[in-house]
Amino acid sequence: MKHLRLSALDLDRRVARLIARNRSRRFERPLQWLTLGADERLLLPAVSLCWLLSRGGGKLRTSQANHIFLTMVTTAILPHLLKGVVDQERPDRCEIHGNRHGIPRSGQAFDAFPSGHAVHMGALASALSRLAPRHGVLIWGLTTSLAMTRVVLLAHWLSDVVVGETLGIAIENLLHAIDRSPEA
Repeated sequence: MKHLRLSALDLDRRVARLIARNRSRRFERPLQWLTLGADERLLLPAVSLCWLLSRGGGKLRTSQANHIFLTMVTTAILPHLLKGVVDQERPDRCEIHGNRHGIPRSGQAFDAFPSGHAVHMGALASALSRLAPRHGVLIWGLTTSLAMTRVVLLAHWLSDVVVGETLGIAIENLLHAIDRSPEA
């Protein structure tokens, strides 16, 4: 299959170069742990456990858990499909030369677009802020911070994260609209 080749934007490169010039092992190590909070390998088991625990709850709780579970499964699949079509080099491959100073080598070299972590976080924030609107600022702040760890670790360009979060929000909203549509 032919791949669509994407180049980083000028702003992406400027942000990545700034991070690369100021990287520090002391700063990067905690971020490597923090970024796991947006990783599908942890999110899917956690959401699956919540979904299982919801089975004994009422109809509303079960419906909400079903929606979040479906949303997280969908956002786990879609980025992989897109990465199979789109080639974009990760910033850690082209902006780091010599000592990495704690910057990890992320995934496959040409799997930058989109950030799967950001897709998950956008979708999760959208769903959770709908369930707990009073905590929306906290939810969006935490999930966006988790997604941005991917930029700071040079795993993704800033635009990969922005598009990823937007895609996650769109997926969640679409699934919510479908779930709420009147039955035929």
